[in-house]
Amino acid sequence: MTQTSETAAVVEPPAGGRGTARTRVHRAWFVAAVTFVTIIGAAAFRSVPGLFIDPLHDEYGWSRGTIGAAVSVNLALYGLTAPFAAALMDRYGIRRVVAVALTVIALGSGLTVWMTAAWQLMLCWGLLVGLGSGSMALAFAATVTNRWFTERRGLVSGILTAASASGQLIFLPVLSWIVDRYDWRPAAVTVALAALAVVPFVWLLLHDHPADVGQKPYGAEEFVPKPAPVPGAARRAVTVLFSAVRTGPFWLLAGTFAICGASTNGLIQTHFVPASHDHGMPITTAASLLAVIGVFDVVGTVASGWFTDRYDSRRLLAVYYALRGVSLLFLPMLLAPGVHPPMIFFIVFYGLDWVATVPPTLALCREHYGDDSPIVFGWVLASHQVGAAVVAFVGGVARDAFGSYDVVWIASGALCAAAALMALVIRRPAAAPAAAA
Repeated sequence: MTQTSETAAVVEPPAGGRGTARTRVHRAWFVAAVTFVTIIGAAAFRSVPGLFIDPLHDEYGWSRGTIGAAVSVNLALYGLTAPFAAALMDRYGIRRVVAVALTVIALGSGLTVWMTAAWQLMLCWGLLVGLGSGSMALAFAATVTNRWFTERRGLVSGILTAASASGQLIFLPVLSWIVDRYDWRPAAVTVALAALAVVPFVWLLLHDHPADVGQKPYGAEEFVPKPAPVPGAARRAVTVLFSAVRTGPFWLLAGTFAICGASTNGLIQTHFVPASHDHGMPITTAASLLAVIGVFDVVGTVASGWFTDRYDSRRLLAVYYALRGVSLLFLPMLLAPGVHPPMIFFIVFYGLDWVATVPPTLALCREHYGDDSPIVFGWVLASHQVGAAVVAFVGGVARDAFGSYDVVWIASGALCAAAALMALVIRRPAAAPAAAA
């Protein structure tokens, strides 16, 4: 048969352990590396919204609220697609789902260069890129981590989460320079080409399961057969949701993660550049500061994964949210035409805390929901993006109404304080969840 490598399960390990030489690097690390590069390619579009708000406003006369609405559609779909994408990966395999998602991202970003009306922005930037990037969301990283690793999961989830920040680091300075020097259209084309460039790596190198290459998951003592494809992906995603919503930890995790999204993707990533520009800072300078957040996000997220393997995830979340809230309260006093030491301190600090919340949130999902945790985390991520979508829209409306973003910074700081308290309320599971049949 020609489809054996794609659909058939390897049910036995290689005899005598051949093919797993002690001196070789475990294949799981290569899969994690390909996943990292893939998320970087998809992250190009995550760098765009803050750079395009002013150019679109100037060219088309669209209000910031209208542009923010398109961003909010994108962010909401990014989250709402994630749990279904995790289920689709169980049904059709990681490789197929991710390759299609990257193609959809490229299509949506490329089509924006011909748009002339706001509804087309909603369609291309909101719908297509939202669906594509949602399939490349953190549920993708969770699925890879759960399948390929039984040890170092916190560290690996931190590294893969940092991939999005690395993409921001790579693309933000380049895209801001393109927008400033030429126009927003070449930047949109650059995003499309970046997404397409990753597709061959995914198709050739991203294996769905360790059994596909005759290996055990990293750190596992026993060989794990590849499970059969799970039919009814949409039904399973909804069934898992209905089961999870009956538990208290789900609502606390979803609530804290909604605030996480509101204070990162919805607030800083979308509105930091135009807010800095309001205070006289050049767009390229503000974009460079946002890229520096990406530098320290890599450090903070990987460190958070290391901490998650060793410390109580609930207390880690409480510390992260509390410190983030304090920093946001100071931001209105730091915005200025130039870059000064207190602003640099804010950028470094906020970068370290940007998505440091992901590894402990993933760990708590695994503790409470076992084999269903990637899908549960997908729904928790949906709340993250709904929170981001609300603030992306409300932030633009507030700027139109009040002439500044000050009220949004302060309100977001207060929300982060509430998230810190919510994290402390999450209870430990009484016993490890049973493996799914």
